[in-house]
Amino acid sequence: MTDAAAQNPTHNRFSDGFIESVLTNVKTVAMVGASANASRPSYFVLTYLLNKGYSVAAINPGRAGTTIAGAPVYATLAEAPGPVDMVDVFRAPDAIPDVVSQVLAMDPLPKVLWLQLGIRNDHAVAPAEDAGIKVVQNRCPKIEYGRLSGEISWAGVNSNRVSARKSKLGAGNQHLVLR
Repeated sequence: MTDAAAQNPTHNRFSDGFIESVLTNVKTVAMVGASANASRPSYFVLTYLLNKGYSVAAINPGRAGTTIAGAPVYATLAEAPGPVDMVDVFRAPDAIPDVVSQVLAMDPLPKVLWLQLGIRNDHAVAPAEDAGIKVVQNRCPKIEYGRLSGEISWAGVNSNRVSARKSKLGAGNQHLVLR
């Protein structure tokens, strides 16, 4: 069992420190299942990550060669320019084994495999963890970033974080960044 799997054998809980470490150390993201439809969650997560300064490559075979919100679109993970720090997945749980196979074929391997809200497949992600890739399941980086930076509290949502530290402002209106 890898260190990552030993830390979180059930993938039910992730410490704030773990999630914040992932989000602050990741700079490039490949988003599998990115959509050009502005009403889809993958679209607004993609635009949010771009606005936070992440470099995002959208993975969508039907839109390859175009852009989504300014992000270039590729047909497969193998075509995404590397290195990729995190693969963010908007695909059904039964598609995860194929995604993990593609992730494990990447050179270099990404640091993180992130499965979006409602997506979980413990068996399929085990090979990624065994290869030393951190795995986050059933979470959204947009929500976690907003919660950890304090942005989400502007909407009246409890971030479950209490701090006497002043939030750090980023560029733009009401734009907080992680410490």
